[in-house]
Amino acid sequence: MRPLVAHISLDALAHNLRVARKHAGQSKIFSVVKANAYGHGLTRAVRALGHTDGFAVLTVEEAANLRQMGVEKPVLLLEGPFQPGEMSSISELDLMAVVHGDHQLEWLHLATQPLHVFLKFNSGMNRLGFPMARFEEVLEHVRAMRNVARITLMTHFATADEALGIDWQWTRFLDKALTSGLPISAANSAACLNHPETRKDWVRLGIMLYGASPFSDVTAAELDLRPVLTLQSEIIAVQQLKAGEGAGYGLTFMAEEPARLGIVACGYADGYPRHAPSGTPVLVNGRRTRTLGRVSMDMLAVDLSRLPGADIGSSVTLWGEGLPVEEVARAAGTISYELLCALAPRVPIVEI
Repeated sequence: MRPLVAHISLDALAHNLRVARKHAGQSKIFSVVKANAYGHGLTRAVRALGHTDGFAVLTVEEAANLRQMGVEKPVLLLEGPFQPGEMSSISELDLMAVVHGDHQLEWLHLATQPLHVFLKFNSGMNRLGFPMARFEEVLEHVRAMRNVARITLMTHFATADEALGIDWQWTRFLDKALTSGLPISAANSAACLNHPETRKDWVRLGIMLYGASPFSDVTAAELDLRPVLTLQSEIIAVQQLKAGEGAGYGLTFMAEEPARLGIVACGYADGYPRHAPSGTPVLVNGRRTRTLGRVSMDMLAVDLSRLPGADIGSSVTLWGEGLPVEEVARAAGTISYELLCALAPRVPIVEI
């Protein structure tokens, strides 16, 4: 059997929710489980996140899966309906739905029961949401709709995890929202951790629950977050290179001195980023080393030159326990979200 495996710790997931609860204070928590719970598996994530106040998903199909699992807690559709035909399912499944455009407002009359609507306003991210200039107009219209039972006001931050922060968006949204007297949902993981003023009625938490930091300058460990998914494999071959010899497709790594390479059973077909350059961190037998050369479909190479005890069968940690996924992502020029979500179906998963 190929030695690559993803270990998923449900205890770590539950721990991270407890940490989130401390930060959220009196706010209710939507645990975001879209994209198969960021690659961790929807069913297992729901089991570990049983003490959340609600779940947030992308599609009606994901919401239906939650209801079939017996989830009775609030479920929010983060982008609302994509087609008018989904309104009946939203009603039958008793979902909360984001409404971010006039087309969705028109579809609300198709609901078979009054809905709890999360009315989304664009405070500056320029992705989804009604313009702030239309706040009073849109709110008055929605308040008059017979198929709207409750309204929560919503926005999303573009730079909550960066030095620019959230004030430039938060002020323009809050100035309007506070006059309405309605509940508010604004904080994502980064805002919940760094901007306590945004922890209003509901917070929407994703990446921090899975044990990764949303910040480039603060580690998950510093936030008391534990990695949930650890991707592990083994050395399956060892190669000795002379100075001037190369390795891998394109020979993008050329040895300047004699080198010892370990070939690891993991590649881009497993979800490891092909664009990860030489030097991306990896652990072999718990000791830090680096990748060498181009990642191929089923294999990658690591430097064993200073690890004389490493050989065929030695354990390799690609990310997770002992090696934060965000550090690997940063070296590969991407973000932890992408690595976690990209875990391939062919990788076996073991719950621990």
